[in-house]
Amino acid sequence: MIVRDERPDEAAAIHALLRDAFDGPDEADLVNRLRDAGDATFSLVAEEDGEIVGHVLLSPIAAAFPALALAPLAVGPDYRAHGIGGALVRAAIGRAEAMGWRAVFVLGDPGYYGRFGFSVATAAGFASPYAGPHFMALALGGALPATAGTLRHAPAFAALG
Repeated sequence: MIVRDERPDEAAAIHALLRDAFDGPDEADLVNRLRDAGDATFSLVAEEDGEIVGHVLLSPIAAAFPALALAPLAVGPDYRAHGIGGALVRAAIGRAEAMGWRAVFVLGDPGYYGRFGFSVATAAGFASPYAGPHFMALALGGALPATAGTLRHAPAFAALG
């Protein structure tokens, strides 16, 4: 398996993967809206034997410091529990840190994302429509420059409801 940047000609394959992984089109449509709006900071795929089996996208969050949202993360149903999601998350974190971003926020399972250093406590001071027990943050490059404030995700997220 290799993790690499998505290519423009892979949008349809990524859409299909997301639709299958989430049993519906919402996250796949979110990715299309983020791309169309220019809000896909970077998008990675996991490829195995020429097939896209996983995907992660990061988009900017308006905050008091440079921050990204990790959403969505998907692995094809037939490829789960093989470390593909973890490889995508680690690659995304590494890329974000290398680019100088100070934090990554995610909405998800604390048990899963906690193994990568994401913490509900780190995100607790930030006002967000997603705030709560599954909203987490990971500081990059040292401590966060601020521990409270308001976050605004890219407008495409508003269509999720």
